[in-house]
Amino acid sequence: MSTDTPLDFSIRRLGDPRHSSPMALGETAGDDSADFVAEDAHVLYEIDTTRIHRCAELDGRVPALERAGPRAKLYFRPGDVRAAIVTSGGLCPGINDVVRSVVLTLNFQYSVREILGIRYGLRGFGSDDSPPTALSPEVVKNIHLQGGSFLASSRGAPDAKDIASFLDRNAIQLLFMIGGDGTQRAAAAISKAVDDAGLKVAIIGIPKTIDNDILFVDQTFGFSTAVSHAREAIHAAHAEAQGAYNGVGLVRLMGRDSGFIAAEAALASGEANFVLIPEVPFDIDGAQGFLSTLHRRLASRRHALVVVAEGAGQRFLEKECGTLGADASGNKRLGDIGRYLRGQITAYCSTRGVPVSVKYIDPGYQIRAAPANAPDATYCQRLGQNAVHAAMAGRTEMMVGRIHGQQVHVPIGIVTTGRKRLNPEHPLWRAVIQSTGQPVHMVNR
Repeated sequence: MSTDTPLDFSIRRLGDPRHSSPMALGETAGDDSADFVAEDAHVLYEIDTTRIHRCAELDGRVPALERAGPRAKLYFRPGDVRAAIVTSGGLCPGINDVVRSVVLTLNFQYSVREILGIRYGLRGFGSDDSPPTALSPEVVKNIHLQGGSFLASSRGAPDAKDIASFLDRNAIQLLFMIGGDGTQRAAAAISKAVDDAGLKVAIIGIPKTIDNDILFVDQTFGFSTAVSHAREAIHAAHAEAQGAYNGVGLVRLMGRDSGFIAAEAALASGEANFVLIPEVPFDIDGAQGFLSTLHRRLASRRHALVVVAEGAGQRFLEKECGTLGADASGNKRLGDIGRYLRGQITAYCSTRGVPVSVKYIDPGYQIRAAPANAPDATYCQRLGQNAVHAAMAGRTEMMVGRIHGQQVHVPIGIVTTGRKRLNPEHPLWRAVIQSTGQPVHMVNR
């Protein structure tokens, strides 16, 4: 997210670090040994020189984020703290990898033996029927090999004050919250409740969302796996489309507000002819609308492949959406754009006497429950490690993430100001337009 507004990337700390880290790392560059991260190590947020100069002109400084990693001095004494881990929201590839990484790092690097896994999301903080489970290296040793969530998840949350009371009763000083923007908003509320109660708890977020829509990080975990599996669905739909006269393969992918999965998967497949995302409006009818453009494609090639993000074209489904309400996280439930397009394509071709065969594939839940692929597994491992390093050093109210290939600390306060969306002027969308051959605009002007 580029902006001309000065950004405050400062990270809140519980106090001065006063304990030496037990990790046997160096502090001198160039000695061929792994080093601690210096307290003043940062990564530039902007890398475009024009924007760097503009930021400097605005407030006299260049925005940069704290580099993540182990510190030589810690706020908490190793072995003297208790930790808790919770995951919230929908399932996502890599959850178990992160949980395992946090547990192993706490245990083996910092001698933290008492680690609670909160069951069924934030509701587990206040639910008598699903008590926390004790986590240890033995318990989590194989959970990264399976999809889903070992701890289970849910949407919604009890009152932040009740969660603060739970943390106090159970002497929890490190809380790791794995989730999307809703979970990070909950983390901010819990942090305030903890402060109001006079407690010293490090609250660290870890970005989990398939949609890749969290601000100020390049990528969230689970996204790489989602793109990989989505590509398989696109290939299947392409085979179906080619196997029929006027065949149309239609694939609906995740992407409530952001079309990153649809765009990246379409590029990865190289087979898509149309990609519809929430950020780029389109018309259904009219000479320049989607249906007419699809018709012209069928007339010339006798098959077409359409990839649509779930949040695209919701203005056509306003009546349906009005009856669906919101989920437990407060997200407005979406209408089924895939089913709608299938009906519109069939009806449009029927009224024109054009035979058509539409094959509709929605791999959403299959993708969400998949184990992490290699890039995501690597990312999750490092996220878990750096979340623990940040907590032990006394950082709080922050999220670990990655920008420009470097892992960093991001204040939760700015993470929760919105959602990352695909800019239609970004090179990624330009690449999609070039790959698909679809018009830049499918809007009647």
